[in-house]
Amino acid sequence: MTGADDRGIEHGLPADGPSPSALARERRENAADVLASTLETRDATAFVHAGRGREPSIRYCCESMPHGRTAVAYDGTTDEWLVRSADASDGHPAADLAATLADRGPEGTILTPPHVPHDAALYLENAGFEVASTEAIARARATKTTGECDRIAVAQRAASAGIRRAASVLADAAIVDGRLAVEDGNGDTVPLTPARLRIAIDEAIVGAGAFPAGNTAVNPETVSHPDTDADREALRPDESIVLAATPRGPSGYYGGLVRTLVVDSDGGRERRVHVAVTQSFRSARSLLTAGSASVHTVAADLEAEVRSFGLDDSDEVEATVSGVGLESCEGPIDGSDEIEPGAVVRLDVAARVDETSRLRIADVVVVTDEGERPDRLAAPAHSLSPAALLER
Repeated sequence: MTGADDRGIEHGLPADGPSPSALARERRENAADVLASTLETRDATAFVHAGRGREPSIRYCCESMPHGRTAVAYDGTTDEWLVRSADASDGHPAADLAATLADRGPEGTILTPPHVPHDAALYLENAGFEVASTEAIARARATKTTGECDRIAVAQRAASAGIRRAASVLADAAIVDGRLAVEDGNGDTVPLTPARLRIAIDEAIVGAGAFPAGNTAVNPETVSHPDTDADREALRPDESIVLAATPRGPSGYYGGLVRTLVVDSDGGRERRVHVAVTQSFRSARSLLTAGSASVHTVAADLEAEVRSFGLDDSDEVEATVSGVGLESCEGPIDGSDEIEPGAVVRLDVAARVDETSRLRIADVVVVTDEGERPDRLAAPAHSLSPAALLER
């Protein structure tokens, strides 16, 4: 099921938003706006990147998805994009592109991402250019176009379908000898293991038109790898079950959801931690409504809100904030990065319930203009109860 999950990227599957060419134009126009300003500020001639065609930064700049080694340039003197790929170049695509830029006449500085391959930088230098680094493409990717938001929403709906499918399985589960059990396809009662629940989530994700991409996890803190003893051990009704899904849509954009469910919760600390974590999301969205804020500020606000419900320094609380797009975790991601209007970010909060379990929730939100509350992309309720999640 996951072995073929790259075949639909930007071709071969039903559209999940604007056409691939329209989406590519949106991305290139956004990148060109950022690059043109950066080139002027830095008194540079062009921007060049090189790498494998599937690398997100390469794909972001290309009209169609290239394969193999690829070099892409934005010529600031002509406002033009140039692409060279291995199947259309006699030598290295970066060498071909460097020669093309040199033949055009402009001299001076070429800007590249900090992680551009060393050989590509040497080809540019050998062609007579000075090379300097820029984070311009990372900045361009940190805010999403309308088409990109549509593609992320598709993946997020698939993630929601997967989580809801897991909630349905849990809601229908029986308790046998203190463990959860379900009926298999033959009408027999079998233990409900993390492996069975993960398969159910993946099937729902595929049914919703996306790919699990090998990212689905049940109790990721304790079940780190499939087919381990923990993966095959039946789940308990009185313990929290963490469900994490990070599917990829057919155009290559990711979603990301985490929910924690308990079949037979007795309340107590578990309920208090749940209220604290869910309230932290409301607080962070209010913070982002007031204007742009840094990744560090939003993460600190999430953690502070959780701790305000009586969790002290000895309690483990973890809050992470990052962008979502062509990668499941991308900019804005560093603590000092500003979360600007147009950013799509994943808010992920976890807190310890007891020595053996944690409660964790993650959502994806679209940051809109100042004064407007960020939109939460398709997601099930934050309920602890599987049945309650399905009702909302």
